[in-house]
Amino acid sequence: MPDVRELTPDDLDDAWQLGRLAFGYDPQPPPPPATTGRTAYGAFDPAGHLVGKAVDLHDEQWWSGRVVPAADVAGVAVAAEARGTGVGRTLLTALLRGARDRGAAVSALFPTTTAPYRACGWEVTGQLRTLDLPTAGLPRQRRDPQLTVRAGTPADLPATTELYRRVACHRNGLLTRTQRRFTVTDKLPYDGLTLVEHDGHLVGYAGWNRGQGYGPDAVLTVEDILATTAAAARALVGVLASWYSVAPTLRLTLLPGDAVSTHLPLERTREHERHAWMHRPVDIVRAVPARGWPAHTRGEVTFALTDDLADWNTGTWQLTVADGHADLRRSTAEADLHLTVRGFARLYTGTATARALAETGLLHHRTPDPSALDLLAAGPTAHLIDYF
Repeated sequence: MPDVRELTPDDLDDAWQLGRLAFGYDPQPPPPPATTGRTAYGAFDPAGHLVGKAVDLHDEQWWSGRVVPAADVAGVAVAAEARGTGVGRTLLTALLRGARDRGAAVSALFPTTTAPYRACGWEVTGQLRTLDLPTAGLPRQRRDPQLTVRAGTPADLPATTELYRRVACHRNGLLTRTQRRFTVTDKLPYDGLTLVEHDGHLVGYAGWNRGQGYGPDAVLTVEDILATTAAAARALVGVLASWYSVAPTLRLTLLPGDAVSTHLPLERTREHERHAWMHRPVDIVRAVPARGWPAHTRGEVTFALTDDLADWNTGTWQLTVADGHADLRRSTAEADLHLTVRGFARLYTGTATARALAETGLLHHRTPDPSALDLLAAGPTAHLIDYF
């Protein structure tokens, strides 16, 4: 097995080369990454050569009104000659242990291939979809006279961050965007920022990049768009519709079921790009009580869990949910419900029911009906709209 340790500045050139070969990066390396808010791990063969790498992003996620510490995994690469020898599994085992030591509760990643991550306990729990719409097909309605629509400046970025917080905090899985890579405020991160205000308060925004040309292939790419009212969403859609003569295609990533989505002709979308994302618990004893739970949900269930990489999660557990909170304690009772860590991820993110999991083999049960474990799936379905 390789030796795994945190990468040092002296390892950065080798790490870049490994990632360049794996992902086809530009041969010219970028400036060195920030040393805070992330932990980079490297796997080294007996000769001391770097044969694998992975990065733990010290993120936080919103889960029903509460912030949950996360280990979001990025930049995983293994040298071609070392693939299939257990390097990736050894790396991810070390990453999980280090993430637990620093207090992380959950983890997410965007895989280039799912099989090795499934073997390590992550499971597909959603899709990040970028859609194309014909700009000319967007509705153009009379703007609410109580709204002000204007161009934004860098000084407005803190207000957009606060609006994002209001939209994201009561949902599940979304990043808090408080990490350093989201908090640059000295310049706009897009070509343009459109703001919608009501009585001086921000109620919607869209950050967009113009792209090149004005012919039939021209695209207006909306990098970020959110609204807190229906009127603000309609105003933003109206501004985007005004680009129809010079940007026939609108490209955007939507938060499913949000205010903007409900005012777009989604039946006319074409999928431009899709990225599956995967979830797994780092430490279930933290993950369960750290998040918010539906206030109307009450119940108790005992289950057994198996986690080959994070043995601290393995055992028999009693879950209790009441009054918007949950508790998870080890139990000596015999469990009729046996859950894999991938099954835990599907339930925790609200992307499966216990009956559905039983059909996939991610849950085994000795009772006729395993639905008592639906308690773990209480709450909104998790989403991610930021790629990492």
